[in-house]
Amino acid sequence: MKNEILDYIAQYDRIIILRHVRPDPDAIGSQAGLMELIKWLHPDKTVLMSGESDPEFDFLTRMDQVKDEEFEGALVIVCDTANRERIDDERFQKGAALIKIDHHPMVDSFGDVEWVDAKASSTSEMVYELFDSIESFQGKPPKPEMARYLYTGIVGDTGRFRFPNTTERTFAAAARLVSAPFSREEIYEKMYMKSEKMLRLEGYVLSSVEVKPSGAAVVHLPKSVLERFRVDAKEAAAIVNSFSALEGLKAWAFLVEEDDQIRLRMRSKGPEIHKLAEKYHGGGHPMAAGASAFTWEEAEAFSKELDTLCGQFV
Repeated sequence: MKNEILDYIAQYDRIIILRHVRPDPDAIGSQAGLMELIKWLHPDKTVLMSGESDPEFDFLTRMDQVKDEEFEGALVIVCDTANRERIDDERFQKGAALIKIDHHPMVDSFGDVEWVDAKASSTSEMVYELFDSIESFQGKPPKPEMARYLYTGIVGDTGRFRFPNTTERTFAAAARLVSAPFSREEIYEKMYMKSEKMLRLEGYVLSSVEVKPSGAAVVHLPKSVLERFRVDAKEAAAIVNSFSALEGLKAWAFLVEEDDQIRLRMRSKGPEIHKLAEKYHGGGHPMAAGASAFTWEEAEAFSKELDTLCGQFV
């Protein structure tokens, strides 16, 4: 599969790399890391990244402004995206060929070439393994920017190497990536340092969250709470991983109100939650997923299903 992807890359002079909407560190890291890899392998090719810019990740990189006509005749590669609906540029269909590189469980088959590995910790880990498979790069340290992007993606999707998806493959990738000179301190500071308002919000949630007998917990964050702590919906969702140590907890969700919907940010320590996410306009991994509800009644129906799912898990 890796060789087939490399053959496609060799055939096209212009390559556009995409990822999913509402990007996380792995989406940006794999997208930008692949861009650097292709530019290193083929310096004469035009390689562009498209998708909505997110100020949270400006410290990593910024997207290109890609014109409609640039998709014509281009190879399009989509990273870290399980289904077509979540690709953050609907112009992906205008390309001459399409490649999917993803580590989510298979939801939607698309692309002329699909490399899907649900056992990989992250798509960034997969892009590293693509780099590692190239004979001409054997024994060479990775370029610093590529290493920085891929390391950030791996760190993000493994929760700083704490989640069960961290494997020997993950540590092997990280070990080689950190042989390149880049600031790991900056990555951790930008991604994990919490502001005073975020610490206050975290304290509020910890004091109010209740773990049900089933092992489920749901945190309601309507706009009134967000306004009280002067945080936006994205900031509030960023602390969803802060509650994994609560006693008796099996799975939990943040219900974060936005202008047009309620975001359901889900995490689990056992029950597989990605199928439930798919029922509510979303998807993801068995232990980490996201979905949406469009009324609080729908959000409450989701909460009841999460409760049932946890109650059935032994």
